[in-house]
Amino acid sequence: MNAPEQVIKMYAAREEIYPRETKGRYASLRWVFVWLTQLAFYGTPWLTWNGRQALLFDLASRKFYIFGLVLWPQDFIYLAALLIICAYLLFLATAIAGRVWCGFACPQTVYTEIFLWIERKFEGTRSARMRLAKEGATFNKAWRKGGKHLAWGAVALWTGYTFVGYFTPIKSLAHEALTLSFGPWEWFWVLFYALATYGNAGWLREQVCKYMCPYARFQSSMFDRDTLIITYDAKRGEPRGPRGKGGKGANGSCIDCSMCVQVCPVGIDIRKGLQYECIGCAACVDACNSVMDKIGEPRGLVLYSTDHALAERYTPRQIRQHALRPRVLIYSAILLFIICAVGTALWLRTPLKMDVIRDRGAMGREVENGMIENVYRLQIMNTSEQAHRYRISVSGLSTLELVTDKEVELAGTETRAVPVRLRTAHGDGAKGSNKIAFELKALDDPALQVRENAVFIVPR
Repeated sequence: MNAPEQVIKMYAAREEIYPRETKGRYASLRWVFVWLTQLAFYGTPWLTWNGRQALLFDLASRKFYIFGLVLWPQDFIYLAALLIICAYLLFLATAIAGRVWCGFACPQTVYTEIFLWIERKFEGTRSARMRLAKEGATFNKAWRKGGKHLAWGAVALWTGYTFVGYFTPIKSLAHEALTLSFGPWEWFWVLFYALATYGNAGWLREQVCKYMCPYARFQSSMFDRDTLIITYDAKRGEPRGPRGKGGKGANGSCIDCSMCVQVCPVGIDIRKGLQYECIGCAACVDACNSVMDKIGEPRGLVLYSTDHALAERYTPRQIRQHALRPRVLIYSAILLFIICAVGTALWLRTPLKMDVIRDRGAMGREVENGMIENVYRLQIMNTSEQAHRYRISVSGLSTLELVTDKEVELAGTETRAVPVRLRTAHGDGAKGSNKIAFELKALDDPALQVRENAVFIVPR
């Protein structure tokens, strides 16, 4: 007799999570980060610097404005270094304090917190939201759900608009928004980023952290027994159970109220140990502490601590001492080295660039009076925001001279191709290629100069 067929589901159907609102130190800290990150995100594009947008990644003109710094495509290495610095900061923070980034500053967490706040304003507390979900098609449900989604959509659209404002000057973008005259790419990115915000923070929520974010999968490689994590003190809490009238009885401090589960935005039970779904938001810590206050027990049944600290009963001072371990010191040393190297490179960076391009159509030719002439094109880039007048000079052969204009003026952040002709007397230099050098120097700032090597061709 054949065994009945079994269906194995590779993906469990999502159970709707209705996080309970909680108050406490970590909840307040989360809202501090919500305000700080959103003030920075929404406000930075409106800042001005030298009469233009302070932070602007102008892809059309291939210039990145970062306050007083202007980066060109040739300076991409600095942006790469910035990403490396951010990555090492994340590694360092994770090694010390676990998923503190995920719990307090990650955009997914921040926007989910904002959208949950809107949801509570329209639909009420956790129990009210659960009742509303089971309610039939009523006017009450329609206006509450509709109002919530309209508010979500407004926040999402403003977020998409602000995102595009980092790549298109936001003030001109505002005029285009009022007249609905966005270009096709502007429409695409505003709506795409708005849809991503609306979908991720409004609908997917914990699914992003569980299934889409790769960080949850490799975070364990940066954890050790001295990493601060959200944990449950099983020695103190077990066996869990409700309190009798006489007090504690035979049970531990945990009264099995499930408040830690109800406030969790990803719906896990922290009492089962560390799980990859935990984002380290510490909502369960605030909830448990409030319960401990009510029943007259000390706080800290659910807490920020380390495996070593729980096993050895470390004091806060001992926890801080164990934080300075080889992994943390190595991350810190690498991070400090990269920051110093990038800072030094930026400090020594000359805001002037020049490329010398030979005219390949005329290698070297004889002109009047037996002079030998070569033609070049100087690609000059003034990467600063101040206008400068530059003098062009050449060296390398005794009679070498520049027969075109010796001075050129460039406005701030301007690039220009300058054709130049060089001549030298017949017999000066060996036949074939001769090494020469172009020098470009600002007349108003002698320290602003650049030198590029080239070759002068003497016909054989």
